[in-house]
Order: sequence, then structure tokens, then C-alpha cells
Amino acid sequence: MIRANGVFLRYPDGTEALRNINVHIKPGEIVYITGPSGSGKTSLLKLLLGMEFPTQGTLEVMGNRMVKGNAGKINQLRRKIGPVFQEFKLIDGRTAFENVMMGMRFLGISPRRMKEEARNALIKVGLEDKMTSKVENLSWGQQQRVAIARAIARKPALILADEPTGNLDQENALNILKILHTVKDADTTVLITTHATHLIEGIEGATFLHVDNGYIHVERRGQ
Repeated sequence: MIRANGVFLRYPDGTEALRNINVHIKPGEIVYITGPSGSGKTSLLKLLLGMEFPTQGTLEVMGNRMVKGNAGKINQLRRKIGPVFQEFKLIDGRTAFENVMMGMRFLGISPRRMKEEARNALIKVGLEDKMTSKVENLSWGQQQRVAIARAIARKPALILADEPTGNLDQENALNILKILHTVKDADTTVLITTHATHLIEGIEGATFLHVDNGYIHVERRGQ
């Protein structure tokens, strides 16, 4: 699924965001990326999405080499990724159902299947009674669940969730993590960045990438 060997990421201003990363993530894993703000968590997600490229070392995502000259294959790769950003990027004036549908526009699937997948995804995140609600009328936590539904409706091989528990109280934050755990299966890998380590202290059966000053320490619990 993901292989990083000796990966460094240096920005043009000389900032070294990631240093000598060596990680192998298998299909079907759930992975927590922890560390304080500015430690390199978001930079790692950018590498996985092809928004940045390693300045040293090799990185492969689903068998695709993440280099600038591989732009065509990386664009195809992104169709297999379901991102959940801190900014939900939902469209006001549209319903929760419509927002989830719009996340599947360019996947080449039939309108009938799009409707079916959107409905199933919203049910999975517990929003079956909010499908026709305009997203601007939903709570923050409900909007977060719409964003997750939009990602999982795509049937992605990889979900990248950037701080999905931010701005949520503990109960809602734990609910979001439970939803993301239910998405993980033999065909779907889930990566979650978080600085709220108190929420995940007792979690077993997961991989933890602890990021500190650009370095990553890998911990596997109960696997």
C-alpha cells in the first residue's frame, strides 16, 4: 500500500519537514499519525497525495512512484483516495446528500449507483435523517460526518483524514474515530492525523506513526 524508504522532504526555504522516513503500511491497516503542530504530519499527507514530492529517497503509494514525472499516474491514483480535510469543503446551499454525490462526479460511475453509494455512506455515518438538510444548517460534528461520508462513498483504497477530531468535544470526537474504524477493511487503509493523543491511548490493533521534528517512530499495537 505505502512504502517509504529514506524519504526526506525539504521546502524551498530550506525547512526540512521530514527526515529519513522508513515506513511500510500494508493494505487494510488503520494508522494514526501523531505529533504536535508543525511536526510534519500534514507534510506526510501531502506526499501521499502527490501535492509534494520527496527531495530524497523513494515513496510508493499503491505501487505508484511519487515523483513529479509521474503526474498522469498520480492523478489516476487520487481517484482511489478519499481525503477528509480540516476544511470540510462542503458546498453551502446544497444538501448533505448532494454534497456526497458531488464527491463522486469524476469516478465514471452511473447516477443510479452514485445515489445508492451516497445514501449508504450517510447511513453509515449516522446521518440518515439529515440527507435532505442543507449543510450550513448542520452542526460542526454533523458537517464532519458529511465530509467522511463523501470520502467513503467513493469506495477508496486509502482514506486520509487530517485532524478529523479537531474542534469536537470528546464524545463527538470518539464517535468520529469509531466511524473511521468501521471503514477499515481488507481493501481500505485509513490514515488519521491527530494531536489529541488522549483519545487514542487505549486503542489496539492499529499502527501509530509518532512524528517529532520530522522524524517518525513506528509503533504497532496488538497486531
